[in-house]
Amino acid sequence: MPAYVDGFVVPVPTDKLDAYRKMARKAGKIWIEYGALQYRECVADDVKPGKLTSFPQAVKLKEGETVVFSWIVYNSRRERDKINAKVMSDPRLADMMDPKNMPNMPFDTKRMFFGGFKTIVEL
Repeated sequence: MPAYVDGFVVPVPTDKLDAYRKMARKAGKIWIEYGALQYRECVADDVKPGKLTSFPQAVKLKEGETVVFSWIVYNSRRERDKINAKVMSDPRLADMMDPKNMPNMPFDTKRMFFGGFKTIVEL
């Protein structure tokens, strides 16, 4: 059975990259604990603005920011839904999930985009 993948793209101020990494490491461990197969957070290395579209354009990248591209792999969408429900209600992440704390996050949550994807090629 092909895997199911959640993908995320977010702009992160370069001076908050360490705080983002710390937050992501904490969250990733929890995702894996609940059954995710893989958890990856990757920072832009060779990402340029395009003529029509690009990662920087998609997140409305500002000076002093970088793009983080992330994904989480699951056995299936059904497993993803179960795991995400557990993660979202985990008390260790309650402060991160509280809308009142969004201004204190190490990235602009309003410019983050994400979605779930069915695998069509798996080698």
